[in-house]
Amino acid sequence: MATTATSTIEEKKRLVRRLAAGGRGFAEEYGFRVTNNPGSLFQVLVLSVLLARPGDFRRALAATDAFRDAGWDSAGRMSRSRHEHRTRLLRDSGFRTDPEGLADTLGDLALAVVERYRGDLRRLRALAHRDPARERDLLAGLPGVDAPVVELFLREAQVLWREVAPVADRRALAAARRLGLGRSAGELAGLAGSGESERLAWLVGALARIDLEKRYAELVR
Repeated sequence: MATTATSTIEEKKRLVRRLAAGGRGFAEEYGFRVTNNPGSLFQVLVLSVLLARPGDFRRALAATDAFRDAGWDSAGRMSRSRHEHRTRLLRDSGFRTDPEGLADTLGDLALAVVERYRGDLRRLRALAHRDPARERDLLAGLPGVDAPVVELFLREAQVLWREVAPVADRRALAAARRLGLGRSAGELAGLAGSGESERLAWLVGALARIDLEKRYAELVR
């Protein structure tokens, strides 16, 4: 398999600048704003749950977009949606394996966010006193949220919840290794710049997209 690995620090930094130049993370590149409000954070969490499922990532994007179009763009609204409607939407978006179970999970997730945090994940952050380990534990305590989902959510949220940085999910790290940018979130953070959680979020988002879309050839100089 051909690679486009870089070698010198200067080359790495040039590539990082190129990848982060769009000024958007993974979710924002596909039309989901990452802002510090309850609806946005919940949509990112739902997207993360769906992205963690095996299969084509495009169906996760399609389903999250369809939920938003249906008006289920917050934990409160999702918790009031009907199971059969969520199931149909998931099936129409390409989820063929147990869409009923996934619909249950999303309903339970929305209800838990409403009951524990009044529909606002910022309250989870406040309850954790902005301690990254505690934030991870509270997130993992939500229905349908396991370690990979936590990584996907924090990959996006680190632009706002700066205390959790650096975060890079397995897709971003796979691309980073192949491109010679490093093997850890810490190494990527070093290239992005000290304290630059925003630029890091843009970088890891771009790397994840490259790996998912298999766009390595575009980076060959």
